Amino acid sequence: MPNGLPTHMPAEDAPLVVAAEMGYGHLRPARSLALHLEVPLLRAERPPLCDEAEARQWDRIRTSYDALVRASQLPGVGAPFDALLRGITEIPTFHPRRDLRRADLGVRSLRRLIDRGLGAGMVASLRERPRPLLTTFYAPAIVADAHGLSDVYCVITDTDCARIWVPADASQSRIQYLAPSDRVRRRLEAYGVPAEHVHQTGFPLPPSLTGSDDLATLRRNLVARLHRLDPKSRFLAGHRQELETFLPEFFAPHDDTDAAKAHDPAIPTLTFAIGGSGAQVDIAEAAIAALARNIRARRIRLGLVAGIRREVRDRLLAALERAGIAADDPGVALVYAPDFEGYAEAFDALLAETDALWTKTSEMSFYAALGLPIVMAPSVGVQERYNRRWLSEAGAGVEQRPPRDVADWWVELLHDGVLARAAWTGFLRLPKRGTHAIARLVSGPKVG
Repeated sequence: MPNGLPTHMPAEDAPLVVAAEMGYGHLRPARSLALHLEVPLLRAERPPLCDEAEARQWDRIRTSYDALVRASQLPGVGAPFDALLRGITEIPTFHPRRDLRRADLGVRSLRRLIDRGLGAGMVASLRERPRPLLTTFYAPAIVADAHGLSDVYCVITDTDCARIWVPADASQSRIQYLAPSDRVRRRLEAYGVPAEHVHQTGFPLPPSLTGSDDLATLRRNLVARLHRLDPKSRFLAGHRQELETFLPEFFAPHDDTDAAKAHDPAIPTLTFAIGGSGAQVDIAEAAIAALARNIRARRIRLGLVAGIRREVRDRLLAALERAGIAADDPGVALVYAPDFEGYAEAFDALLAETDALWTKTSEMSFYAALGLPIVMAPSVGVQERYNRRWLSEAGAGVEQRPPRDVADWWVELLHDGVLARAAWTGFLRLPKRGTHAIARLVSGPKVG
């Protein structure tokens, strides 16, 4: 069971869990579900679900999208690329109220690809061995539905979604949608999805970070995090009664020393996570330069998440070298692996020790439910702007300030209890049991 995911043949009626590598935003939640259900995670763009010709088509789409995302972040010259990205990921406003059921260009284009054979291998597999399809990307769900397959479940991976997630005639579709937020539920119904086909489940978070239904792992990590995020007891002063009620273990004796760890667990960890497209490396480089003195003085530990991109890892290593910090310094934790599984496992392990996550407002926004405050880097794409609003309205996200000044504003947020309050608010207000809810729904009696 390398990297936690099973490779054995699952039970006959176990769901087929499918994702697509369009950034990490679809792979991460699919991996959480596959781990919980103890089934393999399959990729729509790879064998055995597609042949070489279809794999090349997927690769062209992904490569073009990643290039566009990176170009949209270029200073000055990135403006037209950002406008194009906004157009591709456009989500219509709800107001004024109007009919949003009409299929747009993306929906029609996807239908043409289906007519030309997109997803034929996956359909053949499901016909040969009927079982539920559980996917975190819209294309496999719509492909299966177009071929008349039932028992299709589609997890929405942002706090709002574009029209392309829904077939042209949504009222006739049998897809069961799993919504992480109330806004997604309302959006799908506005696109014409029958209300009984929308299930508000929350977002699937990694089992290693939540634990079982009692959330014991999440609560244990949160206790340690709140102690590190509240060095002046500003948060504790205003929330003692809440803590006594909802997290009484906060007041149990705890030990800040752990000889088995390479770093001092009493030092707060700020982790900067770079997205799957490799955008925003420049922010991480600026943070390394600004925090170098504090890292050497053991006042902060900096996590750096390069993902599976070697060029991103190399830029981060070069930035560390310029700052006079060795790659194996206990004050830094660099996460890189040549494959997604190795990266995801290492990232989840780092998140268990992370006190604040600095990243763009991708699907990582939902990780605020773990009691993990999000320092919000600039959003990329329309869906991330909605995620940003969701985090802000929940009180679980903090706006990024100038990266060059992070050594100053990090201390300010820490000493004022801002990050501790964001962590607590995310834990209290945001849904945490999405993985369990989705597993029960897909594995239980047939719905729809």
